This record gives sequence, C-alpha cells and structure tokens, in this order.
Amino acid sequence: MPRLLQYSDVENVFDNPRQAGHLAGAIRTRSDSDTIVCGTGDNTAPGVLALIDRGQQALELFEAVSTDVETFGNHDFDFGTAATRSIVAASPQTWVSTNVYHRDSNGTSGDRFAADDVVPTIIESVDGETVGFMGITDPATPSLNPMADDLYFTNPYDAAENAVETLRAADVDYVVALSHLGSGDGELAQQVDIDVILGGHLHRKRHEWIDGTLCLRPGANGKAIIEVTLDTGEITATRHETANAPLADDVVSALQGRIETAGLDEVVAHVSEPLERTDSAVFGGESRIGNFVADAYRWALDTDIGLQNSGGIRNGPALCGDITVADLIGVIPFNEHIVRAELTGETLRAVLRESAASVVDFGEPEWWHSHLSGVTVVWDDDAETLQTAYVDNELIDPEQSYTLATSAYVLHSDHEFPTLSNRHRVGEGDIQFEVLIEYVRERGIDAAMEGRVQRIGTINDESVS
Repeated sequence: MPRLLQYSDVENVFDNPRQAGHLAGAIRTRSDSDTIVCGTGDNTAPGVLALIDRGQQALELFEAVSTDVETFGNHDFDFGTAATRSIVAASPQTWVSTNVYHRDSNGTSGDRFAADDVVPTIIESVDGETVGFMGITDPATPSLNPMADDLYFTNPYDAAENAVETLRAADVDYVVALSHLGSGDGELAQQVDIDVILGGHLHRKRHEWIDGTLCLRPGANGKAIIEVTLDTGEITATRHETANAPLADDVVSALQGRIETAGLDEVVAHVSEPLERTDSAVFGGESRIGNFVADAYRWALDTDIGLQNSGGIRNGPALCGDITVADLIGVIPFNEHIVRAELTGETLRAVLRESAASVVDFGEPEWWHSHLSGVTVVWDDDAETLQTAYVDNELIDPEQSYTLATSAYVLHSDHEFPTLSNRHRVGEGDIQFEVLIEYVRERGIDAAMEGRVQRIGTINDESVS
C-alpha cells in the first residue's frame, strides 16, 4: 500500500547540521519502495546558509532523502525567481504547482512558472495503486515576499478544483494536495474533493478531518515528519519526532562544510541568560529577543520607535554563551534593509492596534505581531482595544509626528501592519542582520523584560497578562 512521508517549513534547519541530519535520518528510516517523500514548501529558505548559498544548501537534504514531489512556499522565492528555477532544475524531485504563474505586462497571469520543470499535477504509482498530487501556494506570497513580485498567484481553490478534475478523470485511487496555504487548508477541504491535504506555512502541527479530508501539518524546523498510510477504505497518519532519529552523517558533514567555508564563526558577544526564540516567546507579546532587535533598529536610525514584526524573528536555538555572526544572521536571515518611517500619533496608534492577530486577521488568533522599542502599550485581548500607549513615557499625541525604524518588509506587506506603507518611508539603513551585528559590536546584548507590551484579558481561556 502507498505511504507518504511529509516534511515542511524546514527553513533554517540547515544552520544546525545535526538537526538536519536527524531529519534526514528520520525520513530514510521510514522510506521503502512503497514510500513517496513529499515536501510542502519553505524548505529552501530562510536561514544563514540559505543567504550564503541562495537556497542551494537544500539540495543536500533533497538528494539525501530522495524527495519525490515538492511544492513552493513563500520563502522559496527569497532570492528571486531565477534562483528558484536553478534549485528546481537541480533537484531530484518533481515540483508540482497549480496556481503559480509569471506576471505578464498587464500585471495578470502569464505563463506557468518554470513550465519546463514544474508540472500542475503528477500521478505516482505504488504497489498497484495510483496517487495524484497537486501543489497550491498562498496567493498572498507577493505581499509576504517582495522577491516574488514578478509572479502571479491564481485563486488556489479554483486551481485546485481544476487539478482534481484532471486527476479524477485519470481514475487515480487517491488525490493528495501539497499545500502551502496555511489556514486556508480548511476552506480547501470544504470546497474541493481531496483525500489528504499535506499542509505547511503555519508552523503549528495539525491532524484533523474536515468534510472527509484528512488535513495534516508537521510543524516547522525539521522537528517532525508525518507518515500517511493509504489503505483501501482507510487513511491513517502518524507524526514522528526527529530528535532521536538516526543521524545521517553525510548530511551533517556536507552542511558543516558549507558553514565552515562561509566563515561565519566569529564571536561578537557573550550572553549568560538565554534569549529564547520559540514561537511562544516570539508571538506571545514582549520578549527579550524582540526587545533586542527593536532596540537595535531604533539605535541604528536614531528614531523615536523601533518595530520588529514577530514573524521576522526565526524560530531556533536560544542565543546563549558565545554569540557568533552566524547566530545573529540566523535571528533575522533576510537580505533586506531597515527603513525610517514618519507618521502621526494617530497613525501610530493604528499601527500598534495591528499588533494583535485578532485585528489584522493574520496568523493564529492569539499571536502578538510586534516587538517594540521606545513604546509602552497596554492591550485588552477581550475587548480588542489599545488601552494606553506611551512614547518615551508620554502619552501618544495624535497630532505629533513620530519617527519609526522597521524592516522594509513591514512597509511592503499588507498582511501585517497594513496601515504602514511606503508612503511613510523617509529613509533607509543597513541590512537587518548587519544592524544587529553592528549594534552588538558597540553595545553588546543587554536585553531585559521591561513591561513594554502588557496584555490583559484572556486568549483561549488562558490568562496572557
């Protein structure tokens, strides 16, 4: 009977060769002639090695586990479409995508992206049964990733419906969606006749039946894989942690060699109390790692306020002990500038309100999207209101002008802080991780919890104050 092994959103796992080795070992251990290895996006970037190798480091994993099918995530375009096409051409797997197109001169859908190497659907035969695959990517990708601006993403549900019609007409035994829609997987299950949705994009695990479709998601950073068994009349799935899996020494050696060649091991600071960058720390409200980044931005551009979006801080090991250049790049591994913006107090209050996921409707309902410097806010989760907001210990004056340092992404995207846009931009600084390195060289890392973000009320019946 066919079996699927899914990995997704491995992102910066390549910066930790042993973790990548355990991921590869977990997949190898469970692979046999009946197995189809599947990737569901954001498996080439972001990360330190990804920046250096423009995503090519992912080939070490793809080759090691003999990936069969893969689709695109928003970060798979981090280095532009030419770099993505190069990865696709060099990969052992078949890339499957039903809704990614080149943008034509009128700003609408042109030819399918990389049509020579990427297919809209594919059928795999295993043990006398057939499994049809299609790939779907979040149409918000150009907003999430400026490097995807020359692409056009069609409606994923219409594209999926067309793909399913093609696969059902071929009389496949099972239809599987490789999805990088995140929260859109639920709607996909409700609208389209699919047997299994292997999901990604959101970093939280999922195992849920919706209208007869099994919706799965393994989580991020190579910590787990999902095994699906397609048995006649019954589909089952199991999530396997990778931490104790056998180590793929060849993967460890190859990635370690890339790190050493890049010369990123210079120690620039020492931290005695770990700065956590787990999802719960980064998306829960104020955090030491977030304060550190926001302080660095504010310092670099000498602004009233520093703002870092929570999603820009990548999940990974805590910063502790000797801190290297690679460690700092890994916090925000994007080749993107920080920018100086100018806005009124009234606009600033609107931006601060958009720190709550309940307001911007992006990510998980309880997420908090901002890390702040120079600002103190009190937010009521129950009432979804900004109770108080201070800049430099003074209430924000709606008529006063304030300066703010943040990443260029925040001004580009309309998914986080949609009130902020390029019309507020008045200047530009260095690349994000370069700012962190410069700040640490001059100021060190002295991040503390200071009550910058105070959340009152409840989220999912749990206190967040």
